[in-house]
This record gives sequence, C-alpha cells and structure tokens, in this order.
Amino acid sequence: MEVTTLYQKQKTFFNTQATFDVSFRRAALKKLLAVIEKKEDAILKALFQDLKKSEYESFLTEVFIVKNEIKKVLNKLHTWTKTQRVSGSILNYPSQDYLIPEPYGCTLHISPWNYPFQLAVTTVIGAVAAGNTVVLKPSEYAPHTALIVEEIMTEAFSQEHVLVVQGGAETSTELLKLRWDYIIFTGSTPVGKIIAKAAAEHLTPYTLELGGKSPCIVDETAPIKLSAKRIVWGKYVNCGQTCIAPDYILVHHSKAEALTEALIHEIKQAFGDDPQESFSYGRIINKKHLLHLTNMLKDATIAHGGTVNEKDLYLEPTLISQPDLDSEVMKKEIFGPLLPIISYTNEEELKPIINRYEKPLGFYVFTKRNAFIKKIQRDYSFGGGVSNDSIIQFTNDNLPFGGIGHSGVGAYHGKFSFDTFTHYKPFIKKARWLDLPTRYAPYPKTFKVLKKLLGMM
Repeated sequence: MEVTTLYQKQKTFFNTQATFDVSFRRAALKKLLAVIEKKEDAILKALFQDLKKSEYESFLTEVFIVKNEIKKVLNKLHTWTKTQRVSGSILNYPSQDYLIPEPYGCTLHISPWNYPFQLAVTTVIGAVAAGNTVVLKPSEYAPHTALIVEEIMTEAFSQEHVLVVQGGAETSTELLKLRWDYIIFTGSTPVGKIIAKAAAEHLTPYTLELGGKSPCIVDETAPIKLSAKRIVWGKYVNCGQTCIAPDYILVHHSKAEALTEALIHEIKQAFGDDPQESFSYGRIINKKHLLHLTNMLKDATIAHGGTVNEKDLYLEPTLISQPDLDSEVMKKEIFGPLLPIISYTNEEELKPIINRYEKPLGFYVFTKRNAFIKKIQRDYSFGGGVSNDSIIQFTNDNLPFGGIGHSGVGAYHGKFSFDTFTHYKPFIKKARWLDLPTRYAPYPKTFKVLKKLLGMM
C-alpha cells in the first residue's frame, strides 16, 4: 500500500477522536509494554546483529530506558491529560481560564541507527501518550532492529494508529512531502536542516535531535582516576556512536600526561588488551562510517589504539594527542571511538576553542571547584551538561533531552515528551453576571482610573 493511502487512513482514524480517550491511550501503551517484554530476547539479538552490542549494554541503554518510559507515562498520564486551571487576567474579570491539552494529530517520526530501538520507540511512546497517530520510519542502517521494531508495532497497534514504514532516504523524501501535524527527527545536523525545510512548506511544528562536538574539560583539580573511568564509559559505550558522547578533551597541561595514562588504563580495564575480543565492545555501524572515521586518523598523533579491521567493522578505542584544530578529527562531530586530547594552560584559552563550534548537545566538566562549574553554566550554551561525569543527563527523565541551535530544536523524555506532542489550547469561560464598562467605547478622555485599576499608578 502506498504511503499516501496509509497517511489518509491515519488521518481518518485520528478524526474519529478514538485516541482522545485516555483509557484508549493507556491500553495501547500497556499492550506495547507487554509485546516488548515478550520480544525482549529478539530485540537484544537484533541489536547485536546490527551493532554487536552486548546484551548487558543493549538492555541498559535501550530496552530498560524504553520500558521505564512506558511505566512512567502509565503512572502519570491521568494527571498530565487533565485540563489545567490558570489564573485569570483583570481585563477579563470575572472569568475561569484553562489550558486544555490536545493531540496535534498525525505525526511523523524518523529515527536513527545508533540506538535504533530506544530512539525509535521512546518518541512513539510520547506521541501515543498525547493522543496522536504515528508513522515511524526507522533507520535502514540497522535493518535487524528496524524489523523487530516493525514486528512490535504491528502487534501492539493497528496500522491506523501506529505504522512502521521501512526504507531509505527516498522513503523519507516521499513522507516529507505530506502535510504532517508534527515531525520528530533524530540524526545529523545536515539532514535536520532538510527536515526543517520540508516542515516549513506546511508550517509543521517539529523537534530535531541532532548532535555536535561536545567538549569535556578536565581542570587541574579533577580526580584523574575517577574522571578517566567516567570519560571512558561515556565515550566508548556503543563504540562511541552516541550523540552526547564527549567529543574531545580539554585538559590542564599539568594533568595531560597523567590523564592520558589513566584513560589508557581504564580502556584496558573495560575492554582488555585486545578490545576486538571483548564482548563488551561493539562495532561501527557500516563500512562507509568506518572509512569516514579512519580518514580522521590520517596525520594524527595516536597516543593509544588506532587498530582497524574493515572486515569486522572494528575500530579500536583510540586516543589522539594534541591534534591541530584544523585537522579532520577536529572539524566536525566524530561519532565514533576516537578521542582527541588537547592541553590548555589557562582558562582564557578554553573559550576560543569551544566557540569555534556550534552549540553542542552535551557539555562536561571535571573539577573540584564549584566556582568553575558555575562559570561553565554561565558562559556556555549547550543542550545538557554534567559536572564530574559524562552522558548521564540522558538517564533522568525529569530533565528535558534536547539541543540548542545546530544541536537541536525542542526536547523530550518523560513529561517533556507528552508536552512535545501536545498542543495546550487556551480557553476562557467568561461570566455573564458582571460586565465591566472599562473596555467599551466611547472611551473617556482621561484614563487615570483605568491605570489605577490596572495597577499602573
């Protein structure tokens, strides 16, 4: 069945207002959770086939997050969907003023390959919770996970409610020609710009989850062993293919050598002397991306790692020492297991380096100085930040996850997902028992009384 026909079927279904019923939404999400639990082993197998992720990592970073999101939504949905009473304005006195949450309608979701289960399903959860219909196009670069996602959605929902459409860029292009009520995309900034242009044709609201070069500062007071351990985890989980992974380190020159040695130690602790044999270390998604990453190694000074096996899509956890800021590895987001280390002498050197790039999705600082943490919070704009750890901002669904500028538009997770896919419709219920004359013509020649009434005097 062609895309336009499927789209029209969802439009027709949404117009029945079946999805407006909160009990309908809850039942749909309960069914989704049950299907995910039933197919958990198949999900983990698919993630291994696509990215060679260990079952432990796949459960922690993909399945658990999805299941936890559904459970939170089920627990809170009755509260979130209630009409909210808000304070009225003296200009409208007497009145009762409300915000009425309503779904946007038919939503389009285009998800990425790096966390192909979690990043596909979490957006669907938010859209369904808010009462929308969904067309989801998972990434063709993670085909095994895309198929299991389709199986799950087909079993959990009717096609009129949630539908998975498989395909590549040409499928996305066809989908983007249609007039959606909301679009959410997770992926690269260049493609995000294409999505935004397509949405603008129909004045369609959208959320874009993109990326950027997320800096990681390690100052002279930071505990080196603990910092290295937490950086290595945040950088090399999912083989570095994480949009909020530390992209490069800025370390105080007095700690550069010690940090490099500690990072090497922690890499070996995590993945052994030969990470290619480690069950805990994944693979690059495909040969094209692997070649893109290995091109960044040309003329680089490698402090550790650098081994490549094209047939196995393997790229060793790699540390790059003091790269030129104009080198390939420093031009744009790495999105892989390469970690440049740049030393600095004083804090004044940090801003010119960080500000060479667009506002990042993540920002990390390792320090014992609270004043320095506050300075980072004040001086830099970023999607989300952490002091003395990395990428954990993603794990708290009480915080919005999203970027700013080139790293993204909008945010989601938990209540923020519900809000993203909800239009809060204002409504005023005006009383009939009193009709103040102050707003009606003919107007008096002086308005001192009006100013006094409005608190302007």
